[in-house]
Amino acid sequence: MMPWEGAPQDRLWLAWPASGYALGDSDDTAQAAQRTWAAVANAAAEFEPVTVVVDPSDVAAARAHLSSDIELREAPLDDAWMRDMGPTYVIDEAAAGGPALGAVDWIFNGWGDPGWAEWTKDAEIAEAVIGWSGGERIASSIVNEGGGIHVDGLGTVLLTETVQRGAGRNPQLSRADIEAELRRTIGATTAIWLDRGLTRDYEKFGTRGHVDIVAAFAAPGRVLVHDQTDPSHPDHAVTAEVIERLSNSRDASGNLLEVVRLPAPAVLRAKDVEGVDDWVDYSYVNHVLVNGGVIACGFDDPADEVAAAILAEQYPGRNVVTVDARELFARGGGIHCITQQQPSVPPLAE
Repeated sequence: MMPWEGAPQDRLWLAWPASGYALGDSDDTAQAAQRTWAAVANAAAEFEPVTVVVDPSDVAAARAHLSSDIELREAPLDDAWMRDMGPTYVIDEAAAGGPALGAVDWIFNGWGDPGWAEWTKDAEIAEAVIGWSGGERIASSIVNEGGGIHVDGLGTVLLTETVQRGAGRNPQLSRADIEAELRRTIGATTAIWLDRGLTRDYEKFGTRGHVDIVAAFAAPGRVLVHDQTDPSHPDHAVTAEVIERLSNSRDASGNLLEVVRLPAPAVLRAKDVEGVDDWVDYSYVNHVLVNGGVIACGFDDPADEVAAAILAEQYPGRNVVTVDARELFARGGGIHCITQQQPSVPPLAE
């Protein structure tokens, strides 16, 4: 089963931004990307081991930006979104000899085969990471990404219609087909379907509806949800529908979910890496949990402190560290999107 993301971890995985759209078309945009990826990795390294996969041509640049405590692994890369191209880790509690690490290798096609994406190299990264981490590879038959699912560790999974069954991924499959594959691979017995994701996520560099900027389990039975309160923003209607859906949903234990709202930042529009102005999808939901900490998105916005306080309350005993994530969102994602946690294997019960 895929553990809740707050379970103990052995390490956090990232990839270093390689040549391509993530770096942009100038030295300034490339350096902005590198600084932001490094800030996330360095913040996480204060809490647990961190490994960054680096294209062989970028080792010197990565080493110059990253803490000396961070391990580098070399592999050819197209891009740097480890949550999506990397493996999704699971724990097999029933393995012979005791609990064992497994890792799902989804089919990755650059978020639904958009015309701009390159993914030939990235499609091989999950298998490489699995080999380095020592897990058992579980090949999946569906196109999916780690950012397209969120779990409570007890069998509940959140997902969206426009990702798992959208054009370019698995339009030929029914909900039942998708649910059967998620049951086989990550142990999900209860799927809670959302109709769609945030508005900007459907533009050029979007994922077409990843759930990890919309909702996340703060704990089994409790869900953090992006709440856009400004009625002029198109996500006002989107998040109202999501909140209503989740408030009336039951988890794998049969309990109604408790919904905790994370307010959207006050800013409503921003430019992407190509300079195109659009509605923001800035979301505090897109944080990553590490041992003893939370690496949270910041946007130089008055709501940053409000969100950090809510996260501290929802994750007692964890230190909340905020990293400016605007350069990530300009490229189509956030802190959760560039990271992937490797859970610790529980010791054999005596």
